[in-house]
Amino acid sequence: MWNQVYNPLGSSVLSTIAAALPVVTLLVLIASNKVKAHIAAIIALIVANLVAIFIFTMPAGMSLRATVLGAVTGFFPIGWIVLNVIFLYRLTVEKGAFETLQTTIGNVTTDRRLQLLLIAFSFGAFFEGASGFGTPVAVTGAILIGLGFSPLAASGLSLIANTAPVAYGALGTPIAGLSSVTGIDPYLLGAMVGRQLPFFSLIVPFWLIWVFAGRRGMMQIWPAILVCGVSFAVPQYLISNFVNPWIVDIGASLISMACLIGFLKVWQPKEIWTSPALRSHDESAATMPKVVPSTKTFTTAETWAAFIPWIIVCAILLIWGTGWFKAWVNPFSTWNYPVPDLHNLINKVPPVAARATPEGAVFSFTWLSYTGSGMLIAAIISGFIMGFSPAKIVAEYGRTIKVCAYSLITISAMLAIGTLTRLSGLDATLGLAFAGAGVLYPFFGTLLGWLGVALTGSDTASNILFGNLQKITSEQLGLSPILMGAANSSGGVMGKMIDAQSIVVASTATNWFGHEGTILRFVFLHSIALACLVGVLVMLQAYVLTGMIVTP
Repeated sequence: MWNQVYNPLGSSVLSTIAAALPVVTLLVLIASNKVKAHIAAIIALIVANLVAIFIFTMPAGMSLRATVLGAVTGFFPIGWIVLNVIFLYRLTVEKGAFETLQTTIGNVTTDRRLQLLLIAFSFGAFFEGASGFGTPVAVTGAILIGLGFSPLAASGLSLIANTAPVAYGALGTPIAGLSSVTGIDPYLLGAMVGRQLPFFSLIVPFWLIWVFAGRRGMMQIWPAILVCGVSFAVPQYLISNFVNPWIVDIGASLISMACLIGFLKVWQPKEIWTSPALRSHDESAATMPKVVPSTKTFTTAETWAAFIPWIIVCAILLIWGTGWFKAWVNPFSTWNYPVPDLHNLINKVPPVAARATPEGAVFSFTWLSYTGSGMLIAAIISGFIMGFSPAKIVAEYGRTIKVCAYSLITISAMLAIGTLTRLSGLDATLGLAFAGAGVLYPFFGTLLGWLGVALTGSDTASNILFGNLQKITSEQLGLSPILMGAANSSGGVMGKMIDAQSIVVASTATNWFGHEGTILRFVFLHSIALACLVGVLVMLQAYVLTGMIVTP
């Protein structure tokens, strides 16, 4: 047995600095924009092992085993989801189904404000739910620039819109990552996030149009904005609290798109807003490409064919997300592997725990019930329906693996850091230091999630790095660990619009290379303001609206 040590240097300040080294290393390397994310994650992982072994006295064998456990857990199930979602996306692009989808959605309305609601918010939320990791910004940015929006409007507004859905992105990957490092049931965490973000699902559509068209332009279409926001926020709450956290964005976005399109059939604004540039000074308007409106028309059969792959995804994931399906398949498709010389051989001790408590270290390989497995099945079925041969499907999957290789390495390395810091007690030391924020911790703990996403580019990565820290600190302060774990994810979503990865994706999708700084300046204050509003809500839930907190 090995007992965790929380003050190995005999000074709480020095021990906290030592415990922070892996996370600081990762954030600084990524923020420098000079080191690729997967290299930064690997370097930070090496630093984490050195700190755990030589400063926090963790046996080297345990440290290495914890690293391997975390890396494998990073791929199954998290990386497995990302790989198969991108595989399906590439299949639809290859067959032209995605182009059909793009044109069909863009032709629903000619009003630029309504196009933003439908494409940047509702349709972007669908891609966030299906894939995440930059895909929504790439897709919506490309569609908006294709419709004639200015580069700054297409990129900046896509970033602002891609906030409220992020915590449930990539089929609930951030929630899965948060659960994996905190040990808290993902259904509880998903439900708590679902009692925070729906408020911002109402706010963000109004915020989006206000930024684009000003207060007057926003008020002219407030009924449509309200329909868009309410039809997303209500399903977001209901699905997260009464179904599961995996299909929240997919369900809410489909309902929001259907409601908004249906509403626009019976209501149109008196004034049609045709300007594709931002209301305020838009330096990118001078470089706007000349867009020839699409003259393509699609039959009803072609339009439905473009939607079929995503309909199949929804149907399969609805089944995969149910408890009865997991209870049926898990008995014959599960392999539990307690890691030798690690499982239950590490004690969490006071003051972090009331008494010496063994830490489990089990890799549970539920290969069939993984959400990523359902996505792979949906992709294969869709591929055959779209006319791919088996050989072509296999070849495309191989190319997808190459495209995703660095992302998968990054995810595995980051989860390895999260697992190692949890088992070595590094995050416990940080949590004890953060407990010094006292009654203001709900606010600053929320901003910690924002900072994590802003610097790592991923709500999943931020949850993995800081999730258990939030749990430990909240327990020290007598707060709900479910509340603060969820706050890390909910606050983090507002950092998504300013992370370097998303900004680069936006500039690339809109062909506005070299203007990343302009995009960052445009969205920065919006990001901070929205993050602070989330912090205020979490403070209210912690001390005033305590009935909103999910209990086990």
